[in-house]
Amino acid sequence: MHAIGIDIGGTKIAGGLVAEDGTIVRQERRATPAGDGAEIIRAVVEVVESLRGAEELAAVGVAAPGFIDAAQSTVYYTPNIPWRSEPLRADLAARLPGLDITIDNDANAAGWAEYRFGAGRGHRDMTLLTIGTGVGGAIVTDGRLLRGGFGAAAEIGHMRVVPGGLPCGCGQRGCIEQYGSGRALLRFANEIADQRGIGQALAAAREEQGELDGHHVYELIVAEDPGALYALRELGGWLGQAAASLSAVLDPQVFVFGGGVAAAGKLLLEPIREAYLAHLPARGFHPEPGFATAELVNDAGVVGAADLARTHANA
Repeated sequence: MHAIGIDIGGTKIAGGLVAEDGTIVRQERRATPAGDGAEIIRAVVEVVESLRGAEELAAVGVAAPGFIDAAQSTVYYTPNIPWRSEPLRADLAARLPGLDITIDNDANAAGWAEYRFGAGRGHRDMTLLTIGTGVGGAIVTDGRLLRGGFGAAAEIGHMRVVPGGLPCGCGQRGCIEQYGSGRALLRFANEIADQRGIGQALAAAREEQGELDGHHVYELIVAEDPGALYALRELGGWLGQAAASLSAVLDPQVFVFGGGVAAAGKLLLEPIREAYLAHLPARGFHPEPGFATAELVNDAGVVGAADLARTHANA
């Protein structure tokens, strides 16, 4: 039976009618009215109703950014949407009577999709890191999502790697988000551009465009520009170091890397693996996990939300 998955992002609300094999049968999108929490709920209801049609549904899953409680009902906090202790499941249930609704964190939904249908399939233990503006994460252990006692587990981006390091939006310093994100890659690229030398192409792109952005850096990475590759290796080094620390605690069979930066593929995975091995406790005696880039890309949140809702409804 089909389920609906909704992925609430900072700029768009994506929805899909999803089959049991993870295939998206039909899609809908709306712009996110980010400054108005009530309008976001109204837009989600519209997307669900449009996708639903005359379908008999197993469930509806909603993936939202931020902290979700362990009961998968309330959004404690989300950074770009004015929700604070928002009873999202109850609000949606009141507007969508008769539908089984589940709420989950957006990175958890993406991770579950990769575990079930993407780069993590065939494994029981998987750790996902999403490399975008920040660093998100999802952890599957023994076939189950790790949510933690309060529902806020797997905030991998806020694992501290540099005591007293760069300030982070979470209020702490030295989080991996400040060293392993798309924003960090831009900082590394600008630092290399300032040095000229291998940064000549980066400096030229910055001068021509007024500032570097992710698109410019990615184009230079694909062209294998030495400066852009150096910045990517710096990023990969920090991510590999973080992965080694995560292995000591979680021991996953595979690390999956998603988000925009992961489009660099093996150019990113190679420095991650090198740094992982350099920092791995008991190297030589610990089995090496796999390293892969995400396969579902932009559809992961929708597919994962739908499948989690279906799993919850059938439990």
